[in-house]
Amino acid sequence: METSGPLDAHQLGQGPLDADVDLYRRLSSDITAGVAVISTRLRNRDYAATVSAFLTVSYDPPTMLVSLYAESRIGEAVEESGTWALSVLSGKHQGTAAWLASPGTPLHGLLAQVPFRRGPATGSAVIDGCLAYFELRTVAVHTAATHLLVVGEVLAMGTGAEPAETPDPLVHFGSEFRRLAP
Repeated sequence: METSGPLDAHQLGQGPLDADVDLYRRLSSDITAGVAVISTRLRNRDYAATVSAFLTVSYDPPTMLVSLYAESRIGEAVEESGTWALSVLSGKHQGTAAWLASPGTPLHGLLAQVPFRRGPATGSAVIDGCLAYFELRTVAVHTAATHLLVVGEVLAMGTGAEPAETPDPLVHFGSEFRRLAP
């Protein structure tokens, strides 16, 4: 049923202004999203970053997509390496998520304080205790505005959580990392 009454609308003109970008940032921060770490290994160096823009594309074949800032180290490394891992984080990983989302993290020793194992298919870092992990081979990269949409076919997957653990996913909402469990 169509309702009447005012709808607070803000229309963008040709090319967004700074105020448009700020409003978009504020409104889109109210979209709840899962939190993961994307990682890759390139020339014997680990690259990793926190992401909240990822999704399942297809079940047959198992395919996922992640959005990465095109000019970031992780974006360039994932595009060049062609393989990567995605570790879906639990509430106990808030510190890891914050660390790997921080601008200016070091190139050397990036994962020195993050417990991880090497994925069997790609050798990329898989975060210990993650709810789920996926190792992927890039099948397509699409440029969208300032980001790369990286599509990958799943090569291996599993969980890093203990079987008895109650799922406690980490989410991103209101520009913060939050736990769903109390």
